[in-house]
Amino acid sequence: MPKAVETRDLTRAFGDFIAVDHVSLEVDHGEIFGFLGPNGAGKTTMIRMLCGLLKPTSGSGMVNGFDIANQAEEIKRTIGYMSQRFSLYGDLTGEQNLKFYGTVYGLNSRQLRARIDELTDQLDLGVFIDRITGSLPVGWRQRLALAAAIIHRPAIVFLDEPTAGVDPGYRRTFWELLYRLADQGTTLFVTTHYMDEAEFCRRVCIMHQGKPIATGPPHELVDAHGEKNLEATFIKLITQGATGTG
Repeated sequence: MPKAVETRDLTRAFGDFIAVDHVSLEVDHGEIFGFLGPNGAGKTTMIRMLCGLLKPTSGSGMVNGFDIANQAEEIKRTIGYMSQRFSLYGDLTGEQNLKFYGTVYGLNSRQLRARIDELTDQLDLGVFIDRITGSLPVGWRQRLALAAAIIHRPAIVFLDEPTAGVDPGYRRTFWELLYRLADQGTTLFVTTHYMDEAEFCRRVCIMHQGKPIATGPPHELVDAHGEKNLEATFIKLITQGATGTG
């Protein structure tokens, strides 16, 4: 059985700038995989290639068994994508947004009604489902964006900074929702700047200047580098990468 995500020497250049530099990684089905790094590390470019939104310059990648270079449309049908920029229509209600995205993914009216009811219950959206999306607090907008990303039951969900700008209490609630998805067999590929969130991942990959500099379970990386937590380990590895030491 193919991996949920598999890349070999995946590279993306923009002119002379190499945003993603020969990245090889594997993600198992049902895994929560954290993709970490400072701004400019190549995280968003990597996700865009894996989602079939951007062609690689060189190397190869497979998502759900489909080639990212030649089977972008097949990939898009089997994944969910929640970008760091709010992607729903602010002048529509939550339910109208979900109906729109469900229709885009090919759900018929009966499937759509059942799925909206299920997600409203699963993500506790009842209070806000009929309100104009643009008027909602950011945490609830993110919850609706997650519902839109998973309305078609994708095998893999890519989440690019899904909790940026929300308070710590809501971030924990949001991760509880992600754990429920993983328990149901959904693969989650998540970028985040919050190291406390990254510790919820089964494995993490730390990127620096387009290259992976460490990959493994968070606790193993912490132990291997003699630090007290993942945040201290992250800072140490990025500092070493920037100075060429280590």
